[in-house]
Amino acid sequence: MSVKAKWDIFCAVVDNFGDIGVTWRLARQLVAEHGQPVRLWVDDLETFARLCPAASAHDQQQTIDGVEVRHWSKTWPGAEPADVVIEAFACNLPQAYINAMAASGRRVLWLNLEYLSAEDWIIGCHALPSLQANGLQKYFFFPGFEADTGGLIRESDLMQRRARFQADPLQQAEFLAALGVERQPEARLLSLFAYENPAVAGWLDALAGDTRLNQLLVPEGRVLGDVAAWLGMPSVQAGDHYQRGSLQISIVPFMTQDEYDLLLWSCDFNAVRGEESFIRAQWAGRPLVWHIYPQEDDAHWDKLNAFLDLYVHGLPPAAEQALRGFWRAWNAGEGAGDAWSVLLSEYPALLGRAEGWTHEQVANGDLAGKLVFFYADWLRAVHG
Repeated sequence: MSVKAKWDIFCAVVDNFGDIGVTWRLARQLVAEHGQPVRLWVDDLETFARLCPAASAHDQQQTIDGVEVRHWSKTWPGAEPADVVIEAFACNLPQAYINAMAASGRRVLWLNLEYLSAEDWIIGCHALPSLQANGLQKYFFFPGFEADTGGLIRESDLMQRRARFQADPLQQAEFLAALGVERQPEARLLSLFAYENPAVAGWLDALAGDTRLNQLLVPEGRVLGDVAAWLGMPSVQAGDHYQRGSLQISIVPFMTQDEYDLLLWSCDFNAVRGEESFIRAQWAGRPLVWHIYPQEDDAHWDKLNAFLDLYVHGLPPAAEQALRGFWRAWNAGEGAGDAWSVLLSEYPALLGRAEGWTHEQVANGDLAGKLVFFYADWLRAVHG
């Protein structure tokens, strides 16, 4: 039984759609599945409106899917602090809001929702308190891939919806038709959503030279420049279709979160980036490659390898080597064509592992549920 509390979630949009994508899913799930009143504070309403077409980029206050969405502007409008306050991805709460928490005389649970990582130290740091100078206590909450972490965002009916969709060719065909795409018999269907990446050219070469037809769906995003360069075009845009050898490329419009799930579920292989699409591709139960956000000190390689160390568990050695090889080439920006050929030879084992991984993650619990349970446990401890 959920303990009802008021929630404030703060999101600063710093990495395209990743931060707002995660927080918007979380806010919706807290309302829909746990009956929690939620305010989502967003500093970039234009980006939010692209992700959620029902939203206005101009309204300072609006309610969508039961979530109160507020514009978090430089001029703080003032608001009574909620019972649970989530500072998403170290976005730094307004000082006036922190002062109001300290002066409220109430026990407020302050959570720093961290970025996703599979590194070993996450388990030891998850749910640790941090006493602040003003007497408030902040807790670090880490999403993750193991039971002793905060888990991943997953709606309660997600796996059932995915299973129904993937078992229904007609529903898949209708979805693709809405994108202007018709899946060809025996064709391999792939999606590409990545940061700018020089590895893309070698991969497209391999797809074009394949003996099997490949249909590649590319949603609008940062990787379009690489696709255009490979095609020898000055630019590409949604609605464009191209064919080179055995490769058909369809540029598809930017999608809502629910539409993007359907895209991932439709494909045999998904290239994804960042955190939001990375999580959703895992729930698709299909082999994938992750373009991790590069960091100047190369710390992203530690994060990438930490995830692979968990994900490859139980794979035959050849399949593990093939997967590591392609992910390494993809993120290094070279050698993706040769590595892709090796990966394809291990596809059946990788497909089985992708589905098995989803069951393991379901068993770990989901982020929204773990947040609600954490608050209930904290509340019991506070009141003895």
